[in-house]
Amino acid sequence: MHLPKPHLSFWQIVNMNVGFFGIQFSFGLQQANMSPIYQYLGADESKLPLLWLAGPVTGLLVQPIIGAMSDRTVSRWGRRTPYFLIGAILCSLGLLLMPFSPTLWFAAGLLWILDAANNTTMEPYRAYVSDRLERNQHSLGFLTQSAFTGLAQTAAYLAPSILVGLGMNKDAVGGNHIPDVTMAAFVIGAVLSFTTVWWSVRKVPELPLSAPEIAAMRAKPRGIGGTLGEIVSAFKDMPPMMRRLWWMKLFQWYGMMCYWIYIVPTLARTMFDTADATSAGFRDASLLNGQIGGFYNFIAFLSAFAMVPVVRRLGPKAVHAVCLLCAAAGMWALPEIRDKALLFLPMIGIGLAWASIMGNPYVMLASSIPPERAGVYMGIFNMFIVIPMLIQMLTLPLIYNSLLGGQPENVIRLAGTLLACAAVAVLFVDTRQQQPRAVPTA
Repeated sequence: MHLPKPHLSFWQIVNMNVGFFGIQFSFGLQQANMSPIYQYLGADESKLPLLWLAGPVTGLLVQPIIGAMSDRTVSRWGRRTPYFLIGAILCSLGLLLMPFSPTLWFAAGLLWILDAANNTTMEPYRAYVSDRLERNQHSLGFLTQSAFTGLAQTAAYLAPSILVGLGMNKDAVGGNHIPDVTMAAFVIGAVLSFTTVWWSVRKVPELPLSAPEIAAMRAKPRGIGGTLGEIVSAFKDMPPMMRRLWWMKLFQWYGMMCYWIYIVPTLARTMFDTADATSAGFRDASLLNGQIGGFYNFIAFLSAFAMVPVVRRLGPKAVHAVCLLCAAAGMWALPEIRDKALLFLPMIGIGLAWASIMGNPYVMLASSIPPERAGVYMGIFNMFIVIPMLIQMLTLPLIYNSLLGGQPENVIRLAGTLLACAAVAVLFVDTRQQQPRAVPTA
């Protein structure tokens, strides 16, 4: 039996999600800057997806294992907190070193460490929200997390432009050709990564486990064998709703990776008529991406809170489908735009979708999984993100020249098509009220 959880106020839910700001600021820096960093260091444009492999591979390996381990961790800090703090420290170190990378291989290798650290923090954090809140507060909890994603990534995308506005020279570069403003933004991210997680841990600590819960956890098999066995068992017992979410996630995340990797090369061509990564026009495209990316993330921040009553009324499935279609329309329009001011219109649709992506699938998931296995199922659910990313990174280089004409604009159009497919796929998910099946504790 699970004891009733205390009802949290709005501000308590905000405080427990402040740590997600630091995690997502780190991801925002990667989304906005890794393709330009790789190109500053001499990467070939068609091979960019391969250099992004760190995220999906580390997520595939780390998150299910960490999730399963956190389900059965007993410590004075709690189940999830040790993973938050270790991941946040390693993430801060990775962010601090990234913009000082001397070579392409160094930056690519460091991204593996950085993403492993982010993944160590990410899924226990999602499980922590599920642990702490009763079901009737799940939509507010996960959509607040989504709001912090939008706010953090707004700040991350805009950081270089803000620094330029404060007087930094946008054309000043280091010996590795990486702009000074990019270096400064990563240092800011390093500070935020740890301090925000520490804030949440202090303000809203985990609930203490009852003696029967601790006894049940300690009775489970220990070590790597027990962890892997738990993951295999969770796969076998996976709720039907979770299985059906796979197709939506496949299209959704393949499309989003296409957008993130190729938006700067697209803007460089459509707005500044250049493909030269060492040119001023390419640096301007990177700053412009920061501005429109900051805008769509700010839209995500605002709309995440606005979605809470809408989701309660219409359900997360319908809302998610509409938001994905809005993003699809925006991505189809984006390569045709030549006026900088008009670029912000498609970002409204992308922002709505990003708010929904970071919240509504987790609202659907949390209602179908047993609470004592929240960590392992959140980790497995992340595999539904990283496997599509991995597929994208391995397949897109094969079709970039042959089917997409070697044009980054066509990759953005492909992203729009895939998000429309995701909108259709989510409509086939049965989200009727389900009771999570309890797992024997003996």
